[in-house]
Amino acid sequence: MRRRLVVAGVLAGVIVMLIAIVLARRQPPFPGDHTPEGAYARIARSVVLRDPAAFFAYLETEAQWACFSIRDMRSKASAKVSASYPEPQRTAMLEQYNAIVSAQDGSDVFAILYEQRGWSKRLRKDLSGVAKVEIEKDRASVITTRGTRWPFRRRDNGIWGLTIFTAELLAESEKAARDLDVVTAAAADYDRTRNSK
Repeated sequence: MRRRLVVAGVLAGVIVMLIAIVLARRQPPFPGDHTPEGAYARIARSVVLRDPAAFFAYLETEAQWACFSIRDMRSKASAKVSASYPEPQRTAMLEQYNAIVSAQDGSDVFAILYEQRGWSKRLRKDLSGVAKVEIEKDRASVITTRGTRWPFRRRDNGIWGLTIFTAELLAESEKAARDLDVVTAAAADYDRTRNSK
């Protein structure tokens, strides 16, 4: 009786593996990421898997640079706050910058902002299949079966990058630079006041 159960278990496992192999072979592979369709497919997959950092490579270059700049500016501001600000301002400012400062790299900054700003809602509105792609030089539009146009720009490495977040990321990068200037000036004032006592 025990042998029959073991044999039945092994046979069931083999059948499950064979079904998985057949299904995996039937699923078409993604198009190459040097095509707008391939970049779009990888973005859609990452959105469905709730992993925005995974499609950071499929943002246009300016958007990626903005994410790195945001982290750098917030880190510099955080260091000045730690060194010069009095309490309770120090704690409040550090809490405000903590998530971005603790990010490992630009993809983590993007993932944080993606969650904070609800960007997944924008993408989830229409991630249907690709109806057609219009390419003009280094720009492309992926048009879905529901009619949404997703804009892409070809990066220097040939990968197509989504452009819909670029303006907001650049604006956040500029804000981080302005904030750093304000924090630097305030830190200098706090240092002067402390040293004059």
